[in-house]
Amino acid sequence: MHQPSIGFQLLAQEGAARAGIVRTRRGDIETPVFMPVGTAGSVKGVRFEQLEAADVDARIILGNTYHLWLRPGIEIIRACGGLHRFIAWDRTLLTDSGGFQVWSLGELRKISEEGTQFRSHVDGSPQFLSPEVSMEVQAALGSDIVMVFDECAPGKAPHDEARQSMELTARWARRSRERFDSLQREGADYGRRSAAGLSGAQALFGIIQGAAHLDLRRESLERNREIGFDGYAIGGLSVGEEKTVMWDVVGEVAPLMPAEQPRYLMGVGTPEDLLEAVALGVDMFDCVLPTRNGRNGQAFTSRGKLNIKNAQWTTDQRPLDETCCCSVCRRHSRAYLRHLYMSGEMLASILLTHHNLAFFLDTMRRVRQSIRSGKFTQFRREFTEMVNSGVQ
Repeated sequence: MHQPSIGFQLLAQEGAARAGIVRTRRGDIETPVFMPVGTAGSVKGVRFEQLEAADVDARIILGNTYHLWLRPGIEIIRACGGLHRFIAWDRTLLTDSGGFQVWSLGELRKISEEGTQFRSHVDGSPQFLSPEVSMEVQAALGSDIVMVFDECAPGKAPHDEARQSMELTARWARRSRERFDSLQREGADYGRRSAAGLSGAQALFGIIQGAAHLDLRRESLERNREIGFDGYAIGGLSVGEEKTVMWDVVGEVAPLMPAEQPRYLMGVGTPEDLLEAVALGVDMFDCVLPTRNGRNGQAFTSRGKLNIKNAQWTTDQRPLDETCCCSVCRRHSRAYLRHLYMSGEMLASILLTHHNLAFFLDTMRRVRQSIRSGKFTQFRREFTEMVNSGVQ
């Protein structure tokens, strides 16, 4: 039986909603947690000092195997002491395996039993990514949580196609586990070797696939559990399927996931989505929405989404969100932020992104507090009513 490289402690529960702590080699992470996405070693538009500031205080961020492997390349990151040292981030890092990014290339990639052949989006060069290569890249990156290499079937895939994809993912999961374990034994974990005083191996999470088919999702979970992982993720959702389908899958799978380990829903979602998934028993989330929408002039607020481009904010002296205590809302008006955005100033994207991340992470703090105090159901109802009331 695999010995966990991270720990999970359940602190409180209300219904299926859980508040706990994921203990990693770089510190504790309170859950439920939202993880900002730093695909290429950068959370777009935000300095690391701001991610660490009290109004955001991100304890874990994501990096991506596919993008970092292609640029700047693993040899450069390895020469710089691993991804933590390269980007100067001392807190926890999770790296996605690259499976989703390769899947999103569509006709530019060819999947076989061995792995995936594709052409680099950077320079068009032919590349090959497999479970073994993904594990080797993530070992060199030195991330604290590693994801297995999976194959993502689209949410609307028919049963036969989804079964083939799920079974391939299961075989790749076992290969990922075997190569990961051998790398840990060989001491190829560059993050562990290079960081002063750091002890403990990387952790490995399995990924549950099966598109919209609940029987395949249950089978995928069981096959993951047979292999044994430090945590389990639900993948292949929010890829074009109806939202009701996503909740059917999460509602079916999350209660069956090991209660003593972290449960991760990949690539989801809006603040309302996060609360829905928490209510179903999920602990960890990531999504590009707060950063991408910030760059596009959209702010998430306690009253819903605010488009800063709208002319109604031209002379509005109020902050983006009058209930928000982030540094942007404490200092700047909607009128000024609209001026920046309409002028094409990069500061608009920076400030809107900062606010959005602060809003997402503060929402998660409030969710954790509500679960611990036995008031999550009430909090969720009031939060949803407020968000749906509309920006004024």
